[in-house]
Amino acid sequence: MGMRVPGWVGGLVEESFFGGCPSHESRKKNERNIFCLACCTAICPHCAPAHRHHPLLQVRRYVYNDVVRLGDLEKLIDCSYVQPYTINSAKVIFLKPRPQSRPFKGSGNICLACDRILQEPFHFCCLSCKVDHVVMQGGDLSDILLYRAGDELPFPRFENLHVGDANAGPATPNSILEDPAHRRGGSGGSSGNAGNGDGGGGEEVVKRKKGGGFLPQIMLSLGSRRKGAPHRSPLA
Repeated sequence: MGMRVPGWVGGLVEESFFGGCPSHESRKKNERNIFCLACCTAICPHCAPAHRHHPLLQVRRYVYNDVVRLGDLEKLIDCSYVQPYTINSAKVIFLKPRPQSRPFKGSGNICLACDRILQEPFHFCCLSCKVDHVVMQGGDLSDILLYRAGDELPFPRFENLHVGDANAGPATPNSILEDPAHRRGGSGGSSGNAGNGDGGGGEEVVKRKKGGGFLPQIMLSLGSRRKGAPHRSPLA
C-alpha cells in the first residue's frame, strides 16, 4: 500500500513482524512481535520497557500469518465486516491477505479487495483489505479510526502487557498460536475456516471426530472389553 495510508494504521498493516530484533540479536525471544502505536514500528519484548509510556499492541502468529486479537484491535479501528476467526478460544483478525492457491471463480460472498471466499455478512478477509478498500473508494480513514496519536491509551500500558510468558494470561509462548489441525486434526476457525475462509467451525469438526462413527465405536468397545476367567476342558 506504499505511503497511501498515514499514521499507525499504515505501519501496522505494512510492518513485517517476527523477525529477529537487530538491537537484541544475541538475546533469546527477540522476535519483533509488538507494535508501538506511538513510534509506528515493530519492537521485541526486550525493547518494550523503553516504550512503557507508549500504547503497545501485541501481534501473534497463526500458520505463518500475523493476527491480532479482535478485542484489542476493535479498540483502535472499526473492524466491522472484517471476518474474524476463533483460534485457541480467542477471536482474531488477520492483518494481511493470505496467499491463495488459485483465484475464486463463481458466485458467492468474496472479499471486496482480494476475492477470498468469506462467510456472510463479512466483506473483508483482513484489516489490510478493509483499509485498502476505503482508500480506493476515496473514503476518509478518520471515519473508521477509533484511536489517534495522542489520544488516551485504549488499553493497559506495558506493565500489563504479557509477552512470551506461557503462564501470563491467554498468550501462548512466543506469541505463536497453535494450529488446531496439527493438534486434533480439526479446523482452525469457528467464525470461519482459517485455512480457506469458506466457513465451517473448527469446534464442530472436533465434536464430530470425538463422537466417532460406527467403526471407531466398535474398536472402542472391543478395546475396553475385559476378559473373563479362562475356561478349560475337564480332565479325561
